[in-house]
Amino acid sequence: MALKRTIIAILFIPPIVLIAGKGEVYFLIMVEAVIAGGVWEFYRMTERSVANPYKLIGTAVALLFPVLFYYRLHDYIYLLLTSVILGILVMELCRRGRKFYVYNVSVTLLGIFYLGWLGSHLVMIREIPAGIAGMEYRDGFNFITLLFILTWCYDTGAYSVGSIAGRHRLFPRISPGKTLEGSVGGMVFALAGVLIGRVYIFPFLEWWEAAGLALLVSVTGQTGDLVESMIKRDMNRKDSASVIPGHGGVLDRFDSILFNAPVVYYILVFFLLGD
Repeated sequence: MALKRTIIAILFIPPIVLIAGKGEVYFLIMVEAVIAGGVWEFYRMTERSVANPYKLIGTAVALLFPVLFYYRLHDYIYLLLTSVILGILVMELCRRGRKFYVYNVSVTLLGIFYLGWLGSHLVMIREIPAGIAGMEYRDGFNFITLLFILTWCYDTGAYSVGSIAGRHRLFPRISPGKTLEGSVGGMVFALAGVLIGRVYIFPFLEWWEAAGLALLVSVTGQTGDLVESMIKRDMNRKDSASVIPGHGGVLDRFDSILFNAPVVYYILVFFLLGD
């Protein structure tokens, strides 16, 4: 399992990096594919419980967020949010032969925000230079690479150290496999990755900024992993799907990214790239 997991990760990294470097609509399409796969897996899992979410509507709305951010149509986001909330409530009012109305609406909206809203921050990070005068578009690749390195290094360290030396369970109620040793190992890997990357890719970061970001993202990434485990446990599922050998589903692979992307974006925009 570990070997298969490693091989698949190695195969996936080059195309992701290549597309991130190209940016523009190519990166938007990749993010849309991730969101579409993740939100569909989420809705399929919840259907096994009492919920009957509006899968097509929820998926379509989730996919609109990255598009609106990419084309900088921010004002339309408020219209979209208002329309979808009112629309789903009215649709549930008119739905026949169904129960658990609150669950249906809540699960539909959670899928939209969990995957669509959080996932759209990937596009927002890549497009940061478009909103800052004097910054080159290729700088967006450095920003998205910062997110990937922090997340991937943490995941690699947590999995490796946890498998070898894990003894003390971190959050047994939700995920018995996660260990304190693995979490610390992930932090060390993330810290080493960003400090090395700072020399070649992130010169705009002071060493203490890089270290602080690594520690913060280690916590949020682990939280994202635990949140997805919480959802799967509630739905009595081990994996969100089985589309990626050794990794499970799209949601299993990108659960940490969903939490880390907003953190990296707002830290960059409000603290590290400001005047």
